[in-house]
Amino acid sequence: MGKILAALGCLLALLGSACATVPSAKLGDVTFANSGAAEAQAPFLRGLALLHNFEYEQAAEAFQEAQKADPGFAMAYWGEAMTYNHAVWMEQDTTAARAVLERLAPTRDARAGFARTPREAGYLAAIETLYGDGPKEVRDDLYAAAMEKLHTDFPTDVDATAFYALSLLGTAHEGRDFATYMRAAALLEAEFPTHVHHPGVLHYLIHSYDDPVHAPLGLRAARLYGAVAPEAPHALHMTSHIFIALGMWDEVIEANINATRAENAREIAQGQPAAACFHYEEWLVYGHLQKGDVPRADDRIAACWQTTRTISEMRPQRPRFYQAAVQSYSDMLVRRAVETGEWSSDLATRLDDDALLETRINLAYGEALTAVADPARMQAVAGRLHDLVTQLERRPATPGSEAQQAQVLRLYKVMDEEIAALALIARGDADGGLAALRLAAEHELAVPQDFGPPAIPKPTLELLGDLLLASGRPVEAEDAYRRALARTPGRRMTMLGLARAQAAAAHPSAEASSLPQTDNAPTTEAHHH
Repeated sequence: MGKILAALGCLLALLGSACATVPSAKLGDVTFANSGAAEAQAPFLRGLALLHNFEYEQAAEAFQEAQKADPGFAMAYWGEAMTYNHAVWMEQDTTAARAVLERLAPTRDARAGFARTPREAGYLAAIETLYGDGPKEVRDDLYAAAMEKLHTDFPTDVDATAFYALSLLGTAHEGRDFATYMRAAALLEAEFPTHVHHPGVLHYLIHSYDDPVHAPLGLRAARLYGAVAPEAPHALHMTSHIFIALGMWDEVIEANINATRAENAREIAQGQPAAACFHYEEWLVYGHLQKGDVPRADDRIAACWQTTRTISEMRPQRPRFYQAAVQSYSDMLVRRAVETGEWSSDLATRLDDDALLETRINLAYGEALTAVADPARMQAVAGRLHDLVTQLERRPATPGSEAQQAQVLRLYKVMDEEIAALALIARGDADGGLAALRLAAEHELAVPQDFGPPAIPKPTLELLGDLLLASGRPVEAEDAYRRALARTPGRRMTMLGLARAQAAAAHPSAEASSLPQTDNAPTTEAHHH
């Protein structure tokens, strides 16, 4: 029934326009009335489906193919330009997008003349606003208003509704806020019953509900999305955003195994080597660690290291590729250190490239977490971490990513504050360290919560709970752990800590060593190995 209604809406949208459905159901079902030539329909619709799935590079290639088939097809240029705006990540390559539009025609007025229908004129007007003059934050707001008008003018256009919802998510410049995200969700929920295979509706619903409070509402879309778009690695991975917010570790692991497999299959088909690093593998390692399966996590970490060594040979030609691999490897190492208390990497001493500053911060943080038993080493690592964070604070932001980078900096500052607090404790100032850690926890809570594994590998409230428990204050520790679980439901170390705090509160006269133990429970000693 959904496909029938979509086809009917397409036919009614514009008499005399081409109307087709994407030929591959493996990216989701999209139908879009347009004025392009018949030869441009298949690549245009494939590009549209890829765009909804955030497969930006492949989408751009498909839209370029549509342009070759019909050089005056304005919507093909619109689509390619859209691939340079990553709304939920607050990233935008304005220069590249404007260059695409200028290939259609050199001025806004000239480009408007290529819009062959009022609806296409609305899409073009909206993207001209998105890449117009002024600061990005202002343009994001104006673009959302333009998409609202397009949605109002063409209420049966599911893509206009989906892109309007996505544009709203792109206005959350200070970080995720529930009011904005629920406005987007309401738009998409109205489309969901008749568009259960539309990649944008499912994808943006997941983003709208991508937090521990609203994740149960996104479970329906998460259960569907991977099967709807199995050729889109990001779609397969995206389902795990909901699963991770609900502590569904088996599903997190399966989703990211599938996403990695799909990504590598595509790379191999294009003559590129398979990789064992990057975003999907980071989430996979985290899932294994949350299951307490360190051996499987270690297998993935070792494979990522081999990938990183291979990619290092490509460093002169693809520096950003190398940087991403090293950053991914460092993320895995630090999360393993948090779960096991073990640190064995000297990688930080071999990374002197300023472009790898964030990786060096990660590695210093991971080393510091495991150095409490050695006060001199702890002080040295804490000082190095602080210097690195200061360097990052002074580094100019990348144009188009200012808001996202500002939020990342706030989180690195909290990591610095955590380690500074541990350094105080290592020097014997337990009260000062706990006070500093409580302040760091408030600073972390003030940063709008992001999706996925905790942005700070050792959440501050969890660390506070560990230290309060070790200090013989189980009731306060229990409160800290409960607050931590509200942000990271089902997180293994937090739940183990909570169980020990409850046991300690129930048996206040018992020695810590006599309390019920669980593998890798966060004890006082856990911070000294």
